[in-house]
Amino acid sequence: MSEFKAIQRIQEVLHNFEPGVSKLEKIGTITSVGDGIARVSGFEEVRYGEMVQFSNGAIGMVQNLESEDVGVIIFGSYASIHEGDSVRRMHRMMEVPVGEVMLGRVVDALGRPIDGKGEIHATQYRPVEAEAPGIMDRQTVNEPLQTGIKAIDALVPIGKGQRELIIGDRKTGKTTLAIDTILNQKGKNVRCIYVSIGQKESTVKNLVKTLERHDAMDYTIVMSASASSASSLLYLAPYAATAMGEAFMYQGDDVLIIYDDLSKQAVAYRELSLLLKRPPGREAYPGDIFYLHSRLLERSGKLSDERGGGSMTALPIIETQAGDISAYIPTNVISITDGQIFLESDLFFSGVLPAINAGLSVSRVGGSAQLPAMKKVSGTLRIDLASYRELEAFSQFGSDLDETTQRTLTQGARTVEVLKQGAHVLIPQEMQVILIYALTHQFMADVDPSQVQVYERDLYNYVDQWGQDILQDIRTKGHIEDTAALDSLLASFNQTYLGQRQGTEGSDGIPSSN
Repeated sequence: MSEFKAIQRIQEVLHNFEPGVSKLEKIGTITSVGDGIARVSGFEEVRYGEMVQFSNGAIGMVQNLESEDVGVIIFGSYASIHEGDSVRRMHRMMEVPVGEVMLGRVVDALGRPIDGKGEIHATQYRPVEAEAPGIMDRQTVNEPLQTGIKAIDALVPIGKGQRELIIGDRKTGKTTLAIDTILNQKGKNVRCIYVSIGQKESTVKNLVKTLERHDAMDYTIVMSASASSASSLLYLAPYAATAMGEAFMYQGDDVLIIYDDLSKQAVAYRELSLLLKRPPGREAYPGDIFYLHSRLLERSGKLSDERGGGSMTALPIIETQAGDISAYIPTNVISITDGQIFLESDLFFSGVLPAINAGLSVSRVGGSAQLPAMKKVSGTLRIDLASYRELEAFSQFGSDLDETTQRTLTQGARTVEVLKQGAHVLIPQEMQVILIYALTHQFMADVDPSQVQVYERDLYNYVDQWGQDILQDIRTKGHIEDTAALDSLLASFNQTYLGQRQGTEGSDGIPSSN
């Protein structure tokens, strides 16, 4: 009887059997491999962007879906991957670990630690490619992201959720601006991510040391796809870092992400595209090179209150050749971002640091989020600076200048000196407001341009001692409550400090009463 039941059960299973491979794992076979690209056959149902695993444990991502096979980019070394090896589908899109555990660590483009501090035990993962927030999921940029850099906070302000391009030739201070912005977020509850694309490993090591020295690694993730890394990792790194930033943004936090730099990512993507046999276009870049950066930068923004109100502020960096901002990749990214900070080589080599060209630099939305006090005192600063540059060029052709022109030139030179700032020397917003107020309201009219930085240092010390009420007003209320008190404070400072300095420099040695 039991044998009959067993036979009956076998017949039932055979009757209900449906041919197919849905319950079997699909295994692909490598038909060719080289230059970090593998051609794999046998993956009829694979998806674009899906993760696959090679027999040696290496990870790849599907890129080309063709009739005969699929093109897979390999992350890392491909020396031990050979034709005929098997490839396994992982049935999930390319993803990286995210969350609080990533803070304070240096990782590669796959989220693996490279700082020698042990494994990262992540419990959360996000896909590297994600849809950008829709229009109704966003709100306008309405809160300033303070950089601590006078020339930026006054001339080209950045708001939380903005995308502000930093552009300029090699070695003009682009990375220094970005790092200083990270340092200035200390104590401001902003999570920072720095993505190094194609930089030297020694450069990244020095950068991490700088962040550690200023206690900034506690709220920062450093992702490094160094110059010695495969092109696939250089291409992936910005997307992986953005996924890490999105994890914070969607839980209501503010994030600052820096891509240093996207020029090298574009070159890496061009290399991958050509190896995948995609048709080349202008300058051999593929046709979707604009989409490469637009789908990345559109993921930054300020979320609506219904979505938690988090933000992700992007500072992409682009390297130009001989200051040519009209080249292909620079114009692409300029058209995607909300403004640009242009660093000029001539200014840099003449000692104007940061070397920001006020004429070509612009912030299209940051002014809406700028501190009201700063917006009020710096209103004419850009025009004054532009007038000075024009007059400076004109005055080189003649020696006889009228008094008004000379006065304008001196004030312009004074403005340039005020906006100078050393690396990693960050100025609180309220101190910046008072300094620029002194400049624009002629309290510095008798200060020689060569003495501006001495005046600035002494002013900070004096205000810190006697102007705490004014500082507190600017810090908490965002504007100057009592301008008469500030005028009195600055007049008192001029009498005490400037008067003494002029007196000691006098020919008779008697301090001026002023």
